[in-house]
Amino acid sequence: MKAVAKKLAWVSLYAGLSVPAWADHHLGVAYVTNQDKGVSVISLENFRVVDTIDIEAKEPRGLGITNDGKLLITANREGGDVSVIDTATKKVIKHIAIGKNPEFVRVFGDFAYVSYEPSSKSGPPPKPGQKEDDDDDAEKLPAGIAIIDIKAMKVVKTIMSGPETEGIEFSHDGKKMLVTNEGDNTITVYDISSGKLVNKVDTHKFGDRPRGIKAAPDGNGYVVSLEYGDKILLIDNNFKPVKTVATAKGPYGIAFDKNGKRLLVAAFKDKQLQIFNGKTYELEKTVPIGDRCWHFTFTPDEKNLLIACGRSQEVLVLDGATYEPVNHVKDMNLPWGIVTYPKAMGSLDAAK
Repeated sequence: MKAVAKKLAWVSLYAGLSVPAWADHHLGVAYVTNQDKGVSVISLENFRVVDTIDIEAKEPRGLGITNDGKLLITANREGGDVSVIDTATKKVIKHIAIGKNPEFVRVFGDFAYVSYEPSSKSGPPPKPGQKEDDDDDAEKLPAGIAIIDIKAMKVVKTIMSGPETEGIEFSHDGKKMLVTNEGDNTITVYDISSGKLVNKVDTHKFGDRPRGIKAAPDGNGYVVSLEYGDKILLIDNNFKPVKTVATAKGPYGIAFDKNGKRLLVAAFKDKQLQIFNGKTYELEKTVPIGDRCWHFTFTPDEKNLLIACGRSQEVLVLDGATYEPVNHVKDMNLPWGIVTYPKAMGSLDAAK
């Protein structure tokens, strides 16, 4: 009876959340995780930080927001958990244990999917010019995806994956989950309801360290960034590789615009944002960006693009049509992930 009462209490709390903070901003807000601090809230009306959220944890990386915008969820590397935040009060209402080194968060329906990677070493990312530690002899432990029932606020299932699980995407029919595993150079596909592995793609012959993954908005396949291959890999709806497209060095964050006309790739080692045709995948434009720019998002109206540049300690704002810089949000603290509400297309979220 106590367990039932506790669950009902959380459901009641979720249902009774007050009006979210983004409601005060006509164009919405962006939420940015800072690995050396908490979450910055940026108004999309003037691109200024209007608030900072204390997540009551350290090293937040991935983040996701519920479809109604009332809850923000951050993956906290140091504590091995997520913070669930009421966006109206900007207070943490619960911590949920996940596993060692949680990284990505994707909210899909009434569930949050959080990847964690025990093989990844803790500590800050490498400084500019410093080689990233990639010890092939280290033990490569299986990673996983913890599935959180958002209303119940607890992990209801864990799907084990390859070592160093990275990006998460969902099939066009919503029944399968695609996961990139940089530790063993695979893309694994799972049936969401059963958790069973239904397909595996070996990327080694195309390029190592698959990281970002996105479904094409027109329903025609998926794209994956291969960091050590300097390529993007296209796979079809049967999860078979179709072709690769060359990129600048270090492709990571990847996303289409809402109508699928453009595909954007953040090639962080060359400090470039590359814009490809979303149908032919021909390179159309290259834009210089800052240091360690991994993740980005369009604004909900797609008039601007915001890029979290970790080692530049800023969020770079580009024009959404010309991709030219129009603003800089300074004084960030090692920004990692970025999403908006209302939801928009980006490397960590999708406007679905």
